[in-house]
Amino acid sequence: MPDPRMYESDTFVLLESGRSEEFLTTAELLDKLKGVLAKRQDDLPRDLQKFTSVQDQAQYLLETSCELDVGPDEFLQWYAVRLEK
Repeated sequence: MPDPRMYESDTFVLLESGRSEEFLTTAELLDKLKGVLAKRQDDLPRDLQKFTSVQDQAQYLLETSCELDVGPDEFLQWYAVRLEK
């Protein structure tokens, strides 16, 4: 049985169109997602429309997704990474 700590992470790699990969803490990723979502409140994916606050939307994305559609020929993806053994 795998060690449950293997699935715990507080570091993410962020892949964004036109930029090099970036390592972020959970708090930094939440801030990034909140910034992107704040600009798109009139064009949210259906599953995010049920949340009234940008904080709740970002938290939901962090817990359930690894990408956000930000437009044609653009991408925003994040993945949990473990930096130490």
